Amino acid sequence: MRTLADLGDVDGLRVLVRVDFNVPLTDDGAIADDTRIRGALDTLQALLARGASLILVSHLGRPKERDPRLSLQPVARALGELLGRPVKMAPAVVGDEVSALAAGLERGEVLMLENVRYEPGETRNDPQLAAALAALADVYVDDAFGAAHRAHASTEGVARLMPRRAAGLLLEREVVTLTTLTDSPRRPLVAILGGAKVSDKIRVIERFLVVADAILIGGAMVFPFFRAQGHAVGDSLCAQEDVGHARRLLELAGSASGKLMLPTDLVVAERFSAQATPELIDGVDVPAGRMGLDIGPRTVAHYAGLVASAGTVFWNGPMGAFELEPFAAGTRAVAAALAEASAVTVVGGGDSAAAVQQFGYADRMTHVSTGGGAALELIEGRALPGVEVLDG
Repeated sequence: MRTLADLGDVDGLRVLVRVDFNVPLTDDGAIADDTRIRGALDTLQALLARGASLILVSHLGRPKERDPRLSLQPVARALGELLGRPVKMAPAVVGDEVSALAAGLERGEVLMLENVRYEPGETRNDPQLAAALAALADVYVDDAFGAAHRAHASTEGVARLMPRRAAGLLLEREVVTLTTLTDSPRRPLVAILGGAKVSDKIRVIERFLVVADAILIGGAMVFPFFRAQGHAVGDSLCAQEDVGHARRLLELAGSASGKLMLPTDLVVAERFSAQATPELIDGVDVPAGRMGLDIGPRTVAHYAGLVASAGTVFWNGPMGAFELEPFAAGTRAVAAALAEASAVTVVGGGDSAAAVQQFGYADRMTHVSTGGGAALELIEGRALPGVEVLDG
């Protein structure tokens, strides 16, 4: 994979940088969390220090048409404050006016293109859109790991048209960290997987059954495993299709090197609500009229002990409904265990990244990924189009 070190001299050149500024917004359009913007600063500052001018391209949300609520204007303002220099805002993604703004950039100037998803050709990897983007700059840098698993015009199509292309520092760090995790981890390697659906994590579990020493399961995805074992799950979230997946994974685990572990106690309630009363059950059979919403304290202690003795820990997916305070204890405890561990700790984006931020542990992790889906696909062993195109 080509990196910034391979670009050579970029003094006086225009660099098109694909960033991931798909940040959460409040109801009034303010940026709720600027983590992804801050994550791009190292790459942007490195290029500016080398005398480049920058043209930034990102998506925000999934607009079907031009939606002013998803304009990147607030992001441009926030980035300008962080960089300590103005960030010009383009009125569109491509077009004559955008081309003129790009051509007029001086060394050290920064131009933000509008939300690339305003262009329907983005997700279709439209060759005309890719060519129009390529015409704006001399060099292409991809620092958007969160979008690297998508073959879009701004992540794959444009890169093929620009001989001088490379990974940014964030993308490079993500790929190196996650590849090392599966190829040469410090052992024992412990994978903690949670979330709602087994079907979302099948290939990840299969991969860790081969490369990990222990796989700890939490979240709603435990209930298909329990039902496959003959346990009652009450009103817990449990898709029938997931039961079949869970049964097959349990069979596979019987002959795999990685040990698959499930909770031994649960916190349940009569409904999914912050006002519901948590009830601890000693065991995993959920009574009728109750739903499982968190792992119990005995499970927490067991999982935390495995984390404490691990050499490397990967975590993706909450242990329960952590967005509801009565059912946040399991996820909070796992985050705390990672924060206190001497292991290499990698948080695989998504809700897990949100959890470590919420509980104040993000800066105590070795690495918090900016791309949940991309991180999982890389661990699964799948090629990421946005990364693959940087190899040639």
